[in-house]
Amino acid sequence: MAEMTRVGSGGGFMESDPIVGGEAPSHPRWEASWWTPVEAALNRMSKWLVAGSFAFAVIWKHDAEIMWFLLGAVGNSLLSMVLKKMLNHERPAPASRSDPGMPSSHAQSIFYAATILALSLYYLLGTNYLTMTLGPATLAVATYLSWLRVSRRLHTLNQVTVGAVVGSAFGALWFVLWHSLVQEAFASSLLVRIAVIVGSSAFCVSFVMYMIRHWLKDE
Repeated sequence: MAEMTRVGSGGGFMESDPIVGGEAPSHPRWEASWWTPVEAALNRMSKWLVAGSFAFAVIWKHDAEIMWFLLGAVGNSLLSMVLKKMLNHERPAPASRSDPGMPSSHAQSIFYAATILALSLYYLLGTNYLTMTLGPATLAVATYLSWLRVSRRLHTLNQVTVGAVVGSAFGALWFVLWHSLVQEAFASSLLVRIAVIVGSSAFCVSFVMYMIRHWLKDE
């Protein structure tokens, strides 16, 4: 595919089209800045931040709603895996990661969690100064953590954008399903209660095993 060239005032420069995962121009001064290792650490910690957020929510609430959102996290991850195989889109640095990069699973998971949190704030507290501050702040943090995948050249901008959109849409849908349908069914149906409890418990066990096998080994 062709690359896109942009000309700025005072001199020209090349910028690769993010959708094709082209090589970005080197910026020695930026790479040598003191903030670079901080961003690298934040990028490594992003997956632990999402996992820790869910763990904190489980300890704090430990109710049917958080179990449903845990199930949603499973569904969101599975959806990301399916889309990666379907789209089979190359990462910007194939030598570092061999798996497809579209959509970014990090961005999809981060925005799923951020959307659930933001909507929960508005639902529980209503629209006020606190929620109007915390809601956008949550999404801003999610945006920054997702952008780190681009700055570390693990994903293209398009891959991260698609992951963010899919994660947000899935999170919003899962939230609406709970409050419009599943909550009432959970209260009235034993089968629904069993399905949600067993499913979320299986997720917790599987997720811990996955962390032990992959995340800790990567560290």
